[in-house]
This record gives sequence, C-alpha cells and structure tokens, in this order.
Amino acid sequence: MKGSFDVKSVEETWALAREFAKELKPGDVVCLEGDLGAGKTTFTQGLAAALGVRGRVTSPTFCIVQEHEGGNLLVHMDLYRLHGEDDVLSIGWEDYLARGAILVVEWPERAGDLVPPDAHHVEFLHTGEENRHITIDKRTQERV
Repeated sequence: MKGSFDVKSVEETWALAREFAKELKPGDVVCLEGDLGAGKTTFTQGLAAALGVRGRVTSPTFCIVQEHEGGNLLVHMDLYRLHGEDDVLSIGWEDYLARGAILVVEWPERAGDLVPPDAHHVEFLHTGEENRHITIDKRTQERV
C-alpha cells in the first residue's frame, strides 16, 4: 500500500491501519515518523487490532518496548530516548526480527542502518484537531 491519505478521526486512522496491516508479514519493519501527538500510537492501535492483538495498546514512550501477542508478534518501539544503533541493539532489535516479529518503530532515525532498506515508512502530519495527513511508502533503497 502506497499513497497519501487524509483522515478526520481516530476511526478513519484505525481503518487505514487495518488496510495497511493486510500487507504485513513476519519480520517487517514499520517506521512511524511524525511529531508528538501526530497519530503514531493511534495508527499502531489499528494495526494491532487487525493483527489480532487483544488488550490495550499504548505508547511505549517510558518503557521503550511493548510486546503484543496476536496472530503475529507485534513489537511497538519508541526509540526517542535512545542514542543510536548500540542502544537499539541492546533492547532486542535483532532478537525480535529473528523471532518473526513485526516491528512498529517510532523515531526510527535512532536505529540508523538497522532499519532495513525495504522497511515501510508511514509519515504523519497533524493538520487539525483530529485531522491527519498520512503518507505510506515502502522504500527499497540501496545502502551505500
């Protein structure tokens, strides 16, 4: 799924995430990019529901990593307080991928070259009280 989408509610964000979730497979990395409060966790809630996760999905800002069991293991990471690839490795990045988890990563730039070139990128732009402009792109870039 690629494209730009304007959503006007939490429910529309969840619906978009459910559609996007149909493409995900074990080992995929989903990079969520956008300012605080832009809708990253709301989108993750929709992904989690589509992947069969039961229970509450909240931002992992303070705990950094949250595991959610469903049809697949969904791992939600907030890398904001980390300082580079070594920190990201220390929280189990490679272990999660080896287990076939789907990684949903907020502040992915902190992971540097650990982000695979075929990662999905979802960018959020806050355009109003509940309005968001969401761009979904799967990049396949060569590493230099």
